[in-house]
Amino acid sequence: MKHTISALVENEFGVLARVANMFAARGYNIECLTVAETLDPTVSHMTIVTSGDDKIIEQILKQLNKLINVIKVSDVTETDHVERELVLIKVAAEGDRRAEALRLVEIFRAKVVDVSPDSLMIEITGDENKLRAVIELFKNLGIREIVRTGKVAMQRSQKTKAARKPVEEAA
Repeated sequence: MKHTISALVENEFGVLARVANMFAARGYNIECLTVAETLDPTVSHMTIVTSGDDKIIEQILKQLNKLINVIKVSDVTETDHVERELVLIKVAAEGDRRAEALRLVEIFRAKVVDVSPDSLMIEITGDENKLRAVIELFKNLGIREIVRTGKVAMQRSQKTKAARKPVEEAA
């Protein structure tokens, strides 16, 4: 089963290499990894997608927590969270294909970010299922190139007691 791990790490050189080396040294696969600075420029947020049973994931979390530059680690897979990924797709768009590509862009709330006489570059964000569906549809038009950012994830805020109650009970 795929797991999405969220980690706050010190924003210093070599931290990414240490995390990647920990995975490599223990034979764990990183399926996706994204890293970016947070509001605090001394801290970065990593989203790591890996797979394994509960025992393997527990070991990964323990090993990550042992790394000096890691501030906080959590497996957000089973928590209430939002996941997104950005994809750029360059698709053939000549003649009737252009109209079909633009129709798909509108349906999936994507954006055309570059236009040429024979192709369109399309930007789309969404969860894994949405992106898989979009890519399948664009394959029929002729995908020339595709680039993906990898998944980013963030836990939702905890709701207050009033927000958790059904409307009838809260009134």
